Amino acid sequence: MRLTPREVLARYHRAMVGRAADDLADLYAADALHTFPFRAPLFPARLEGREAVRALYRAAWGASPVRIAELHDVVVHEAADPEVVIGEWEATGTIEPDGRPFRATGLLTLRVRNGEIVEARDYMDVFGTYHAMGRLKDVVAAAENDSTENAAATA
Repeated sequence: MRLTPREVLARYHRAMVGRAADDLADLYAADALHTFPFRAPLFPARLEGREAVRALYRAAWGASPVRIAELHDVVVHEAADPEVVIGEWEATGTIEPDGRPFRATGLLTLRVRNGEIVEARDYMDVFGTYHAMGRLKDVVAAAENDSTENAAATA
């Protein structure tokens, strides 16, 4: 039995809370595309294929001090296209090792075909997340460096 787009979104959210990179990656088609339109430095703009999703999330979740306790205020929007589902969410949890509170928001657009994600557009609060981890200065420095390099390349 194939999963509906709404069911895939619910499993995606469970994988986020459980930091289960394999469960997340297994929702994707082998040749899926996952993009981060609100790209932040220190994070890729796109992932091509299920195994790229698996590798990134294994590394990111394995190294992250963020522990999501709950996703709430989840709003699911059905699209006119039956393959597409959009989910808004707010995550709360803690930053380890000291247990400081954590909060982030995001929006995820999934295109699900034959029960698998073929395209994901991930709009997450990257700057808020880095700020909560105490790494906002790293991201700002990297953004400034990216801007300088891009300006030099186009000059």
